[in-house]
Amino acid sequence: MTSWIRRMGARTPSWLVARLISLWTPYLGAGIRIVEISPDYRYVKVCMKLSWYNRNYVGTQFGGSLYAMTDPFFMLMLMNNVGPDYYVWDKGATIDFVAPGKTEVTAEFRINDEIIQKVLQETAAGEKYIFDLPVQVLDAKGELVASVMKKLYVRKKKKDPT
Repeated sequence: MTSWIRRMGARTPSWLVARLISLWTPYLGAGIRIVEISPDYRYVKVCMKLSWYNRNYVGTQFGGSLYAMTDPFFMLMLMNNVGPDYYVWDKGATIDFVAPGKTEVTAEFRINDEIIQKVLQETAAGEKYIFDLPVQVLDAKGELVASVMKKLYVRKKKKDPT
């Protein structure tokens, strides 16, 4: 499934990507789902309800699931905004667990023209560009549960000399 989405690239409608990712086994098993994705891939909202299958030993949101709900989205969003001539990878991340997740949690991802233009500018000569994008995981009251810093790698693909 994921290779098909990757081959389709920017031609894949955002609503279809949202449905397929929400059905992807790791997300389905953790109860993570995309609740909103903009057609231009510049905004994504993800949620995860607290349930018996994603609770940890002390009854709060499992930390691995909190991280998983933030994992691929900035990469996916950038891939669909810079196009197929670029490599876009998640290079790393840090997560700071601020408070226990005792309710449904959400994360909202945004990229704008400034971020996209900076990526294109920094990679125009074929150089790699590594940068950070933050995302917060909030509980039902809007209080911070976890702060995640995603490290992304982008490089323009070399032209095939044929």
